[in-house]
Amino acid sequence: MASSSAALVTLLVASCAAMAAATSYTVGDGKGWVIGVDYSGWTSGKSFAVGDKLVFTYTSKAHTVTEVSQSDYSSCSGSNALANDDSGATTVTLNTPGTHYYICNIPGHCAGGMKVAVTVGGGGSSGSGSSSGGGSITPSGAVLQVPAMGAVVAAAAGALIKVALF
Repeated sequence: MASSSAALVTLLVASCAAMAAATSYTVGDGKGWVIGVDYSGWTSGKSFAVGDKLVFTYTSKAHTVTEVSQSDYSSCSGSNALANDDSGATTVTLNTPGTHYYICNIPGHCAGGMKVAVTVGGGGSSGSGSSSGGGSITPSGAVLQVPAMGAVVAAAAGALIKVALF
């Protein structure tokens, strides 16, 4: 009985760790968020999931990270931005499935290739191809908000461990 309880606890802890894991992607890898990078090539082969983070590194005030709708992405317009930052170190937490669109809103930069569309997998994706502001843009120096779901998973894991041991 003790060995099966230990195995159950180990499986439960491993499952919780896998659910809590998120990947951070540095947009443009070593080149960062600049003109001249093929961002559609950069996203190719990557699987983005809810909870993952996009880290944009760039020269402060020389560029922006602006989340926009699909139509504004296509037209390189940031006039109806869903979120915007120009701090030089922007972290976006991907909170919802679907496609999220980011541009640099400095005149000419988006047209010069500073735009990236990120498709986030996950349950409940409508497949509409539009963004509804599902990313959480955090400038450097700000405190990242940790989703409350982590506390729920931890509480559930604790309760299951107690049940397994008794």
